Amino acid sequence: MRRPRSVEPQGTSVLRVLGPTDGTLADGTPLALRGPRHRALLGRLVVARGRPVSVAELSFSLWGEDPPSGATGAIRTFVGDLRHALEPDRLPRRPARVLTTAGDGYALLLPDDAIDGRRFERATVRATGLAPGEAERSLAAALGMWRGTPYPEAGEAAWAVEERARLAETRDDMIERRAAALLALGRPDEAATTLRELLGRSPLRERASLRLARALDDAGRAAEAIDSIDAVRGRLAALGLEPSRELDGLRTSILRQERPREDVDAFARVAEASARITDAHSRLRLESTVGLLRTLAVSGGTGLVEARERRSEIVDAVEGLGDPALAARVIGGFDVPSIWPRSDDEGSSAAVAAAALRALDQLGPDELTARARLHAVVAVELRGTRTRTGRASALEAVRVARELGSAELLCFALSAAVVQRCDRPGLAVERDGLAAEIVDLARRHDLPTFHLHGLLVRMQSATALDDLGEAAALASAVEALADRHERPLARVFTGWNAAARAAACHEPSAEADYRDAAALLDDAGMPGVAEGLLPLALVGVRAVDARLDDLYAGAYDPWLAPLRHARAGETDAAAALLDDVPDPPAGLLLEALWSLVADAARITAHPHAKERSREALEPARRELAGGATGMLTLGRVADRLS
Repeated sequence: MRRPRSVEPQGTSVLRVLGPTDGTLADGTPLALRGPRHRALLGRLVVARGRPVSVAELSFSLWGEDPPSGATGAIRTFVGDLRHALEPDRLPRRPARVLTTAGDGYALLLPDDAIDGRRFERATVRATGLAPGEAERSLAAALGMWRGTPYPEAGEAAWAVEERARLAETRDDMIERRAAALLALGRPDEAATTLRELLGRSPLRERASLRLARALDDAGRAAEAIDSIDAVRGRLAALGLEPSRELDGLRTSILRQERPREDVDAFARVAEASARITDAHSRLRLESTVGLLRTLAVSGGTGLVEARERRSEIVDAVEGLGDPALAARVIGGFDVPSIWPRSDDEGSSAAVAAAALRALDQLGPDELTARARLHAVVAVELRGTRTRTGRASALEAVRVARELGSAELLCFALSAAVVQRCDRPGLAVERDGLAAEIVDLARRHDLPTFHLHGLLVRMQSATALDDLGEAAALASAVEALADRHERPLARVFTGWNAAARAAACHEPSAEADYRDAAALLDDAGMPGVAEGLLPLALVGVRAVDARLDDLYAGAYDPWLAPLRHARAGETDAAAALLDDVPDPPAGLLLEALWSLVADAARITAHPHAKERSREALEPARRELAGGATGMLTLGRVADRLS
């Protein structure tokens, strides 16, 4: 089922699902929604997040296993009514743009900002890294969106029960984080009130109990703090559980009037939540946490590292549950595209790929969406390995995604294909074609993560093809989109691209620009990108006969070392290294590494290395060496072939 063009954020309806389902038009007029079935149907489409939902699935969602005989006709009537409510000014026979027909079902195409539940989910992540005052205000505003039980019109339908539980968990986590901010601001009484209310609903939240005790102690109510700790210890004991060492330690420190420092690290909450999920093996929490980790992964820095580590834990946990369908959803739910075809943690990537392959073995052949996602995961995790499994998985993911017609799934599959198109030199044009399709799909269907990914790949390709003006324009588009959607990692790549363009134009500032760009990588959480990149970049700004003794390229040094020796006049040592130099690994540095070999072979007159590098580089004759990265350039490949 192919999703039609999505609605742009401007002028759209706004839906509210954190309470009775309702909404307003762009001008503030309330939506003319009819009865509970209409609202339940609308809610079910909201939960699908823009994915098509078949009429059969909608029927089951509204009436369960025993729908009335006229269920299909009723659904079509409900859809017609909802379309009129969402687009009252749409002319007769003009296609709907918000609630669209997709195959044998329907899809609701609204941007995330138009649905209060999505804004609510993002608030936790957006508060990460803010100062306590800003975080408290942001979280309080988000909590103010909660008006009551979400999707009440759906009753006890399974989809609604699961979604309510997920949103309630998000809300409770948000309350805890706001309480932590209140404590940091010196407002312990407010924190205590908030936490008592939370623990009244969820008495076994040990982290909230810890914070309540700290708040009471900070407020000068040490006796109440001890009582609160003893109460949670009693609840745990009744279940046969031991309190944590942290809880016992806090009790001791309060009795001694010694206060441990409150850990206010923004991402510690994710680690704690993940630990609870892993321990409890909660199916719902496993799925919801993958969504949070997906958001953290695009935030960069600590968030990216945290997401990578917790993802491995969650994959291990879900495999232990013996539920192939759940494993497929959890493993395939981390649909974060990669801009760099070298893993930051190769062991973890291999383990996730193996888990995805095991899940594929256990899925039925008709579970096409899950299979496509898992194939895409395999292709992404096996990037840079030159395995037939990785390339075949990317092709299969794209094939199935095209068949299903899901824009989001196809973007993910195409992004997996991009990182598998780095196994030999000269593929910039192919990657650009894939990225152009991603950009088109993502722009039309309001998929900002994939939109950014596609623009970044096109920026890399434009740099490789020596179209520096186009690369600069794409970098500007990336920065505008990244700022709008709060994706700080994107500026790491555009900062490097600016330095690479300066180097390509032989600007005097190029070396300083590269060093400034390298500083952007220091805390970006991408060691696979950072390793060896600056030394390789600096080769391109040094004079052609300058010594390179101060440059060491880490994992890429086997290809730099011969040139380093050759430039130092140590031609015998350089030639010995060229005798045994291996083929460079798959990745965006292929042309750059082969060019280093070619340069060393020219200085040492090494015939075999000359022939190897010439043969490898010929398909990239039109490219700038290193330009495929979008982050450095070592000059034109053609100059080495002439």
